[in-house]
Amino acid sequence: MKHKGGADLRGQARAPLFEALARYLGQDKAAFHTPGHKQGAGIDPDWLALVGRGIFRMDLTVLPETDCLFQPTGPIRQAQLLAARAYGADRSYFLVGGSTGGNLTMLMGVLFPGDKVIVPRHTHKSVIAGLIMTGALPVYVHPELAQGWDLILNVCPESIRRAIAENPGARAVFISSPTYHGVCCDLESIVKTSHLGDRIVMVDQAHGPHLRFHPSLPASAMESGADICVESSHKIISALTQAAMLHMRGPNIDVRDLESVLLLTQTTSPSYLLMASLDLARRQMALRGREMLDRAINLAQEIRRAVNRTRGLYCLDAPDVAPFGFDPAKLTVFVDGLGLTGYQASRILNRKYGVQAEMADWDHVAFIISIADDAGSRDRLIGALRGLARDHRPGKGKRRHKVKFPSNYPPMSMTPRDAYFSPYRTVPLKQAAGEIPTEFITVYPPGIPVVVPGERITAEAVEYVTAMRRLGAIIVSPMTRGSDHIRVVA
Repeated sequence: MKHKGGADLRGQARAPLFEALARYLGQDKAAFHTPGHKQGAGIDPDWLALVGRGIFRMDLTVLPETDCLFQPTGPIRQAQLLAARAYGADRSYFLVGGSTGGNLTMLMGVLFPGDKVIVPRHTHKSVIAGLIMTGALPVYVHPELAQGWDLILNVCPESIRRAIAENPGARAVFISSPTYHGVCCDLESIVKTSHLGDRIVMVDQAHGPHLRFHPSLPASAMESGADICVESSHKIISALTQAAMLHMRGPNIDVRDLESVLLLTQTTSPSYLLMASLDLARRQMALRGREMLDRAINLAQEIRRAVNRTRGLYCLDAPDVAPFGFDPAKLTVFVDGLGLTGYQASRILNRKYGVQAEMADWDHVAFIISIADDAGSRDRLIGALRGLARDHRPGKGKRRHKVKFPSNYPPMSMTPRDAYFSPYRTVPLKQAAGEIPTEFITVYPPGIPVVVPGERITAEAVEYVTAMRRLGAIIVSPMTRGSDHIRVVA
């Protein structure tokens, strides 16, 4: 396998699926099939006036000329083969349900009920959902924290080694890297340790679809020797929202099992717009990835330096997360030095400066710099952050008691599956400390569950959720539907 800067470029100038769709649109066809808008003819006039008809013409379905995602023999098969070659995989699969669908597929394609799997506790909600569906038994590993910033970093190789030693029968190790803030674990060491005992290594690489294509970025999952990974091609690179890829390599994954699960987790009406965007995003990265990422990384570093020269602000940098790896395209700007919460700063930036952040938290605002950014967007973000600091000078605002994301995770009392399907009673959240929940409470983004089925609710979790609701954070749980109660095991 060739590494960064030396990718196998055979055929990478092609975009087989996009080309097939373009050819089809050049033919005179009478459409008597889905979708019902029939290449834009039935689209609402207001929508049509806003975006034009071109994009709707390519919204097609399974036809002899367009191939079938679940038994590809034509352009989809060719596009997936090129993706595998570009990403250093043996096989790659297009996903139309985001990395959520990919996480479910990995877990269900590898694990059986009762299998132990080592999982970081800061993992995405979809991973816990996959454990519920498989009936696998999680062995939670706690991530390291950046002491000066109260920020979750990632899991270290020693934590994984310890978990393996204490659970010699564990069948797999699941890793999330990079995190939402761009922190990457030492995947190569973790893979070597895991493979010594023939454990399968699965990686949620949702935030790293670009890692493969630039030498200054941390190694990708495939480069590090992982068996299987998922990545969101709409993050950083140019695929449409919801488009993702699943990559696998080596002998440890049963392809038949994996493809059987893809039939269960993917819609039978996949979007050809999403799949074409994957085909084109792969081509773009294979041919121009290093050049485009050079620009994005340089812009991000220029913004980081400007922020760190601005009184009252600080932007997270690689030394702050050492020895973990770091993706510099993720900008985590701490605003607590201005007496603001991240939520307040995000609202001000949006309303006053027209700058929309990726996410906010108690003390910081996060931004993503992608291949689409240029000097204009760089200057606009720098100007907005400087304006924020000018209007809220250090000491001018009132510092608040900080409510931290709960990191004193209690031991698992029940498996996620057993808790999820247990008989339940309903109690007010403020009285729920010590109870075992049957449902999730998750703050978005980044989508890390605060409350997980099977894990006792702590007082710190109740305090955190209550504070986040008060601040206006997006909290996904049944409580968001007008209730302040949660279901717990009866």
